[in-house]
Amino acid sequence: MLIGGIIVLCVLLLVGAFLFPRMSRHAASGSDKGLAVGQRGAGKAPGPLGRWFAKPFGTSRKAASKSDSAGRKGRGKLPF
Repeated sequence: MLIGGIIVLCVLLLVGAFLFPRMSRHAASGSDKGLAVGQRGAGKAPGPLGRWFAKPFGTSRKAASKSDSAGRKGRGKLPF
């Protein structure tokens, strides 16, 4: 469930950043804040469990950020 949701989020950020580069910044920061809350909450588990629980959220944040920047970069390469 979580993996599918992250894939959908990445695709939406990619398409949104390609079509509306300036307006997509708000969506990107909102998704980053949401994943950051999950990462902080999971990181509060004791010992190594905190690192293990927080890792999927950190990886998802990284993927969403890359997807968003790739959409803006692709839009910037268009000739018009």
